[in-house]
Amino acid sequence: MKVIFIKDLKDQGKKGEIKEVKDGYAKNFLIKNKYAVLLTEKSLEKLNYDVNSEKMKEKANIEVAEKFKKELENLTLQFKTKVGKNNKIFGSISTKQICDELDKKGYKVNKKDLLLKVPISVLGTHKVIVQLHKGIHANLTIQLINEDRE
Repeated sequence: MKVIFIKDLKDQGKKGEIKEVKDGYAKNFLIKNKYAVLLTEKSLEKLNYDVNSEKMKEKANIEVAEKFKKELENLTLQFKTKVGKNNKIFGSISTKQICDELDKKGYKVNKKDLLLKVPISVLGTHKVIVQLHKGIHANLTIQLINEDRE
């Protein structure tokens, strides 16, 4: 019996996959527990519709991410901080502080999407990578300024 998986099932099939399985297994487990539906003309049409709508959503998300990337790469965030010896600031600029500053400027970014390899703890200009979508990253410019030397 051929079925279309409507949910991922470990070691059996992924959502949208069509597989040939034994009749009893299909009826008594897969279909009963709503992991799969019987392959019919109607279910195949629904699968194609779902796949196409998923592709369209993904394409729209990519376009939004690309637009957002351009906006973020043209933006420079400035942080005024107190400085000790060797232009080293007290503490460091955290991802939460960066997200709060972006939020003030009208950009919503999750702090988990900010990729900091090393803490920002020295005056000057720094680049922070922002993951916007799978494979789409923006380089955000962060500038630390001594608050005493405005």
